[in-house]
Amino acid sequence: MSGNDTLARLGEVIESRKGADPDSSYVARLFHKGTDAILKKIGEEATETVMAAKDGDRSKIVYEVADLWFHSLVALAAFDLKPADVLAELERREGLSGLEEFALRKVKQREHQGD
Repeated sequence: MSGNDTLARLGEVIESRKGADPDSSYVARLFHKGTDAILKKIGEEATETVMAAKDGDRSKIVYEVADLWFHSLVALAAFDLKPADVLAELERREGLSGLEEFALRKVKQREHQGD
């Protein structure tokens, strides 16, 4: 079983909880509270990930990154996106150096500003 399968399954579970009872599902509660609550949770998890990394505790880093990924998947679902959309973007970037990718972003940004 691949990580892609795990992300896809988790994305499907999250999607299925969008309309669930907020009293019976944490994910439904987040959706019920709205996008700002979801984004706030991502900020909290990102901060906790940074703190875990600064402490150098490998198991805590994994735990916090899992929380961050989970809440990021909730945000994707809030915008009707799927894990496959992010995986496709990562695959598009595969083989590009970080510097090449950054340069391409700058070109696209300039083109967009010229519109």
